Amino acid sequence: MKTIDDLQVAGQRVFVRADLNVPLADGTITDDGRIRAAVPTIEKLAGAGARVIVASHLGRPKGAPDPQFSLAPVAARLGELLGRSVAFAADTVGDSARDTVAGLADGEVALLENLRFNAGETSKDDAERGAFADRLAGLADLYVGDGFGAVHRKHASVYDLPARLPHAAGGLIATEVGVLKQLTENVSRPYAVVLGGAKVSDKLGVIDHLLEKADRILIGGGMAYTFLKAQGLEVGDSLLQADQVPAVAEYLRRAEERGVEFVLPVDVIAAKDFPDLKTKAPADPVVLSADAIPAGLQGLDIGPATRELYAAKLADAATVFWNGPMGVFEHPDFAEGTRAVAQALLDSPAFTVVGGGDSAAAVRILGFDEDAFGHISTGGGASLEYLEGKTLPGLAALED
Repeated sequence: MKTIDDLQVAGQRVFVRADLNVPLADGTITDDGRIRAAVPTIEKLAGAGARVIVASHLGRPKGAPDPQFSLAPVAARLGELLGRSVAFAADTVGDSARDTVAGLADGEVALLENLRFNAGETSKDDAERGAFADRLAGLADLYVGDGFGAVHRKHASVYDLPARLPHAAGGLIATEVGVLKQLTENVSRPYAVVLGGAKVSDKLGVIDHLLEKADRILIGGGMAYTFLKAQGLEVGDSLLQADQVPAVAEYLRRAEERGVEFVLPVDVIAAKDFPDLKTKAPADPVVLSADAIPAGLQGLDIGPATRELYAAKLADAATVFWNGPMGVFEHPDFAEGTRAVAQALLDSPAFTVVGGGDSAAAVRILGFDEDAFGHISTGGGASLEYLEGKTLPGLAALED
């Protein structure tokens, strides 16, 4: 896989597929981590005299312009981080995009409007997707793939466009792939994995693969209650994917057979209702043993005994991969489990990888120093699919 060091970019129009899919609240960016992660590659290209055309998706618009998913706020923030003006095109391949790109001088940067405002970006029809890729290719001379959070998608700007232009991987993708190889090839042991988040169904593939790789797997978040149910425990009104209980029970059986330690919560923080994340009003939390969650209450975080247990299980690890919060970390009553896991990673001498998405956001929201972790990924779904052993379309497209 070539890198941008293999390209002659001075005076060239370089299309950079970044991942600027940041959370917005009423048009305000609430976490700019992915924008900051994109800056080094953009800076390097602009500094080498390229005419940089940045493109990304944001959210899930329905293949047509939707103001709530506009990248205009992202263009403003990107300009602040770069310390230079970023021209913003009001469309993806229309008059505004063509005029904006034509107006770029060497070393200048432009951002196109949300790629998913065009149905061709995400189309499952190869011809429709290819036609959109053709129009994007007409804007540029070279392609740099740097949106790691999107490389697991067979989308026009990720998969089809690199085939139409000389291409290379940006610095972010090169770093992400290097880190993931450390989690899959010649791993330093003990290798501990912490998995959280809401749905166990989102993690079954990676759990299946990790049973061949990990020494211990710690479970938290909403998905923990399906594991507890598979152990025959009652989980009250907690989040439960009842249809996944047989699969989870089988994973627990296989783990025991293979000598992989599965660690589940021994206590939880519960409440009657899901907390209000806007007002952050007190939620009247109670600590319950994991085997004593009554009807009418739902678990929303791991409890204090579980925090101590998980910290102990991570203390001697040589490699740790963490994906998914331990509870509803956005509310102060249910943030301590996620905070405890983050702190345990910092206290550990291990090579630590935080696997994107909500975990990365939690690190920032809870006030931790990102640089203190071994690596914070920008792509949760992409990281998981890589760890599952899947071929990622966006990475395959960058290989020669």
